[in-house]
Amino acid sequence: MIYLDYQATTPLAPEARDAMMRWLDGPGGDGFGNPHSPHRMGRMARAAIELAREQVAALMPPGGRVIFTGGATEALNLAIRGTGRGLGGSVAVSAIEHAAVLDTARDLGGCHVLGVNAPGQCDLDGTLPGDTRLVAVMQVNNEIGTIQPTADWYVRARAAGALCLCDAVQAYGKVPLAAADMIAISAHKFHGPKGVGALWLRDGVELAEVQTGGGQEFGLRSGTLSPALIAGMGAAAQLARERMEEDAAHIAALWHRARDLFADWQLNGSADARWYGNLNIRRDRLDVARLMSDCRNVMFSAGSACASGSGRPSHVLKAIGLSDAAAKSSIRLGFGRYTTMEEIEQAAALIGAAAKAQDI
Repeated sequence: MIYLDYQATTPLAPEARDAMMRWLDGPGGDGFGNPHSPHRMGRMARAAIELAREQVAALMPPGGRVIFTGGATEALNLAIRGTGRGLGGSVAVSAIEHAAVLDTARDLGGCHVLGVNAPGQCDLDGTLPGDTRLVAVMQVNNEIGTIQPTADWYVRARAAGALCLCDAVQAYGKVPLAAADMIAISAHKFHGPKGVGALWLRDGVELAEVQTGGGQEFGLRSGTLSPALIAGMGAAAQLARERMEEDAAHIAALWHRARDLFADWQLNGSADARWYGNLNIRRDRLDVARLMSDCRNVMFSAGSACASGSGRPSHVLKAIGLSDAAAKSSIRLGFGRYTTMEEIEQAAALIGAAAKAQDI
């Protein structure tokens, strides 16, 4: 099978798996201790977590701390809800944010949606309500790969007296992160394990806990931490830091080859202001469900994995001006570190042949 769905999840790096195994011991081992226990096994597990915290923080801006969570959705909820305890006010979010941001902001009330332009970037001319307390703009969009003017929105948020939250799930480990007050990431998007993420919190930013319990993470996030998952996340972060330039060059080469192979398809989103590991394209009157069935050995997507099966057109593609028909005729190809040029070429041949068969 050919895997081209890197926005949904990425293959676990062997180095991350190796780092995890030490903390998955059974009876007779010493790696299964609770990291919050004061005895020797607990302290060993805690040391592994603190090493990973340093590894994850190394790709973050200076002057902040990493709070481990169960994933980016929890991190985003903690940021949005934890900064709004009893404050009210508006949360301004771009129209192409992940559902973890959009739905959480709407649930709190006072959600103000910022428009995007046709290339797929959040419009800096958008107006912020006078009571805006938080601005949330992702760095790299998960559906169309466009890079957002996050740094500019950080400046606007500060000028408005608001905090700035960045969903960096698709950016972390791939590109340098933009400035923000809070940054959310997920390990399985950069070759780490599923079930673990983090919220980076700038020094001085006040946050309230949103779930009660043991308060294991700085009194802000309760629950026993997993040394295995966090060690895997740390190893993946360190590897991403070491390989960032090499990975980017490899992925750019895949992108340019894929663009040539799909030259007769229309590109969704900017061709330049984007992460090259995301190719979102469309073909008039394409039956995507049939295409995926005909190309069952090629793993690609019709959009966000979180929204798959809803039957609704992508809110991201609608936001950049596509009709329902055009949005439903789009596919997303995601590739990365472990994708080969041969896989891109084979997938393009299979998808192209299956798409042309629909024209008959």
